[in-house]
Order: sequence, then C-alpha cells, then structure tokens
Amino acid sequence: MLQDIRENAQGTIAKIIIGLLIVSLSIWGMDAIIGGFSGEPEVATVNGEDITEREFLRLVQMESQRRLSRMETPDPSLLNEDQIRQDVLESLIQQEVLIQDADSQGLALTDADIDALITQMPQFQVEGQFNRDRFVSTVRNMGMGVAEFREAMRKQYVVNQIRAGIIQSGVAADEHVAQILRIQNQTRDFRIVTVPDSAVAGQVDITDDEVQAFYEENSSAFQEPDQVDAAYITLSLGSLAETIEISDEELQAYYEQRADDLAREERKASHILIEDGEGADATIETLQQRLAEGESFADLAREFSIDTVSAEEGGDLGYAGRGVYDEAFEEALFALNEGETSDAVETSFGVHLIKLEDVRRSEVPPLEEIAGQLRSELARDRAEDRFAEIRTQLADSAYAADDLAGPAEELGLEVREATGVTRNGGMAPFDHEGLLRQLFSADVLEEGYNTELIDVGDNVSVVARVREYREAQQLPLEQVADDIRARLQVRETREALRERAQEIIAGLEAGQSLEELGAGEWVSYEAQSRNSQEVGAGVMRTVFSLSRPADGEASYGQSVSADRASVVALDGVNEGAVEEDGADFEQLSQFLASLEGQREYSAYQQYLRNRAEVERP
Repeated sequence: MLQDIRENAQGTIAKIIIGLLIVSLSIWGMDAIIGGFSGEPEVATVNGEDITEREFLRLVQMESQRRLSRMETPDPSLLNEDQIRQDVLESLIQQEVLIQDADSQGLALTDADIDALITQMPQFQVEGQFNRDRFVSTVRNMGMGVAEFREAMRKQYVVNQIRAGIIQSGVAADEHVAQILRIQNQTRDFRIVTVPDSAVAGQVDITDDEVQAFYEENSSAFQEPDQVDAAYITLSLGSLAETIEISDEELQAYYEQRADDLAREERKASHILIEDGEGADATIETLQQRLAEGESFADLAREFSIDTVSAEEGGDLGYAGRGVYDEAFEEALFALNEGETSDAVETSFGVHLIKLEDVRRSEVPPLEEIAGQLRSELARDRAEDRFAEIRTQLADSAYAADDLAGPAEELGLEVREATGVTRNGGMAPFDHEGLLRQLFSADVLEEGYNTELIDVGDNVSVVARVREYREAQQLPLEQVADDIRARLQVRETREALRERAQEIIAGLEAGQSLEELGAGEWVSYEAQSRNSQEVGAGVMRTVFSLSRPADGEASYGQSVSADRASVVALDGVNEGAVEEDGADFEQLSQFLASLEGQREYSAYQQYLRNRAEVERP
C-alpha cells in the first residue's frame, strides 16, 4: 500500500486529502489531530486515548463559524450550541476511532514517505521545485511546527487512503444498472377522461351546521396569535451617511484622489477556443508549439477556434473592462502583459488560449458627472467609523436603560413603533428571527427589559422593547365563517369528484362504455415518458403507478384535484431502451458504485464506532 501512496502522491485524491488537511490544521492546530498534550482536561476517552478539552473547544468554535457563514444573515443567537457541541464531540470520537484502526492495521507512513509527499505538494513549490523556506513559512503561518505537521500527515493521510479505498471498491452489477435504466426510460400508452367540478356541483351543499361543527372541532386553528406593540430604534450606516455633509473642497480632493480608479482600464483580447475533451491537452500543446515557432496567433485562431464569430477576425474579441468575461478568463487576461499569451484557461465554454493585444485607459469623467456618486461614497466611508462608535454606545446605553427614549435622545436617533408583531414576524425589522426571539423572551416580554442590540442586516442594527402585549384570542365564528365554508366547499367537491371517478372505473371494469356511464370521451396518449408535459404531473404520477395491464385489457386509476378528476386507462407499457456502451449507462454505473462504496464505508465506520470503548467525564 505504501508503494501505491508514493506512486500516487500527485493524484487527485492525494491533493484533495492534503488540501483538506492543510485547511484543517491551519484552523485547529496539531492538537486537534493528534490529541493535544498530556495532562490537559479531556472531554472523552476512546479506547484509552484522550480527546482534550482544548481540541474540542477549538472545533466547536470552528463549527459555529461554519454554520454562521451558511446563514443569509449571520446571527449567533440562532445557533443551537448544545447540538453543535454534541455533533463536534461525536465527530472527534469517530476520527479517533479511524486513526486507531489505521494504526492497528500497521498502516503508517515512514519518514521517507512523508518527505515524498511534502516535496511534491504544490503549496511548497517555487517554479515547480520544492522550496524548504516556503514549506517552513507556510507551516508556521498555520501556527504549527514542522514536526507537528509531519505527524498529522502520518495519521490523517493513511486514514483517508483507507476511506478512498473502500469507497472506490464499490461495485454496481450491470444488470442492476440496466434494470434501472429500463424503468427510467419506460414509456406508457394511456387514455384519459376528465370529470370537471361542474359535473358534481349539485351534490355539494355546505350548511350552517357543518360550518359550526367545523369551527368547534378546529377551534385552535381560528385564533388570533398573541402579539405585541413594540418600540424600536434602528441604526443604519446608510441613514447615518445621509446626515454627513461633504463640502465642495472635500469632494474635489476626493475626486483627485480617486482619479486613477475612475479611469477605467480596458483590454483588447484575442482568443482561441477549443472543446474541452480527451484531445484538448494535445491540441493546446500543438498550438503552443506552433506559436513558439513563430506562427501567427490570428492564423491559428482561424484554423482551430470553435468560436466561429471571433475566429473570422483572427480571434479578436475587442476591448472590454472587468466584469464582462467569465471569472477565470478575466483573471488570466488581466494577469498578462501586452503581447503575451496565456496558458490554457478552462471555462464553461471550453479551453482558451488568450492573447493580450492592447491596453487602454478611458479618460476620467468630469467631476460634474459623478459628483453625486462620489459624495455618497465619501459620506459612507466617513460614516463607517461613526457607525461602529454609535453602535457600541447604543448597545451599552440600551442595556442599562429602562426605556428607549433616553438612548435615542442621547445619540440623536428616532424611536419608532410597530403594532401587531406576532411570533411569526411582522414588517421589517421584525421579520428577523433573532430579533423576534429576543422580543418574545421572558426578560423582554415579562420583565420589561430592552432587547439586546441585534444586527438584522449589513450595517443595520436594532434594539426594541415591548409596549403592550396581547394574549391569543379566539376569533368569532362570524369573522371566519366564509373562510370555513370555502374550505368545506373544496373538500366536499374533491370528495364528490373522487366518488364519481370511482363510479366510472367500476363501470368500465364491469364492461360498460363511457357513453353508457355518461362520462364524456377518451383522449389518447402514446409512448409518453415520465417527464411528459402533455398532461399534468398528478396524472403522470397515476399513469406510472398503475400495474402493467393484461393483454387486451386496461388498468384503471384516478387523479383528483380541486377542480377536476381524471380517470386513467393504462393500455400498454413500453420497455425503455438501454445502451450498455452509452454515456447514461456508464454514468449511472459509476454513481451506483460510488453509492455502494459510501454505504460500505459508513457501515465500516459504524462497526468501528460500536466496538470502541468510549468514556465521558
């Protein structure tokens, strides 16, 4: 196995593993991998090996930050800290179990193995060669020593090799793949007759007694929720910036300072675009060789580029500034010097060679044209420091005050009011979950305190207090009767449609015709796939849920919505085509094999976890 590791140290899996290892270590440090130092408090012991409190707390902090980063508006008050601590501890236990398993199998890297991995990692190379200074400085920037980094690699690399080996060992039987594709590609022949809601309208009559009974049986659904009227102060960077006056002299100085930025740079590019595929690397090498031999970029663009429009012009794309091209294309273009040609650049369109033909800068716009924009920018820049200062003052003042009038007057802010705020929210800023949780907390609702200062958006903070609380109230029947009647109308219409559909199916199965049943006429559909758009999704689900019909007979089913019922007669099932040498077959086979490998690895992890002796203080 170790020989394989040496030979595959530059492979994709190795790069992913090492990349993840570097990121992890840069955040958690070495003790988050190998268990810290002896004598530290532990949060768990796995087969006699301690998981230290320090490593646990570091990972808890990291996981909290990760979950915050996934929120549209990060709010620490929304985190379930108990759940995070539980998840982190379990992940550390599982990690320790896997490391011990690797050790028990005698799977370890020698110093020579580690040296081979390190020297081939691109993070530690300069111009394609390992550079010890780069290695040492990178590791130290992670907050680690060289020995710690090497030991972490020794443990984690082998564990991840075991994982990759098990996952890649998954196998999917060809017949299993073919069976799924036959089902997936299956088409069906069927007929539909539709019963509109008007056909059963005379059967639906909602009485006052039914409305009364529904109201009493579902009284909890007809309550006005508890709500509060709130006072609040909003502090926003934008509003603060509007209060800052910028003199003409300050504006002129800022304009002169920004002159270089205001003169937009545009670059004239040419490119050769080829398809990204098996032959792409060879084609790029050919192009680069012919360019090196002195051939014209324009001539090669006309010969090779699949961008036919620009190819006719020798690959010329004209002038463009930033924000026009694909991100990777733009990054490569703006890194070139005039006359240079890039290496291969991959985008969603294919693989490019890019040549920078020319660079030009537009004139700085007159101050009169952009005065409003610059005045706003300068005011906002100046407001940022003031915003941070006032935010701190407001947080402290509101915490100590027994109302909002004092903090508002002290800081020159306005107290606003909101009425009818429920636990489900209200108009902004009371559409923010963290602010609502504070507003309906016991301290604020019952004890009369102000909320904490809550960040409800980018550079927007709010503090609030309850002015009046109203308990939940039962809505009178008169107020909700029309709504109840409408609900019952829909429910009973649907039930009447279902009964009519069942009646039609029973008649058809007994040998009657639609004419005899007074049910309209069939509409036929042939060879329809699962994703057919010719009929509704509900009807198609019914079509593909019916059993295969016997020869000369049909299978019947129904699909009922609020305004119609569809009776379906399934006449035939057409097996889907399967190309065992096709791309779909190969893709599904790989997916199922990977899925099986993941299941096997999960089972292996669980087996190790169940056998482990875990003690918690």
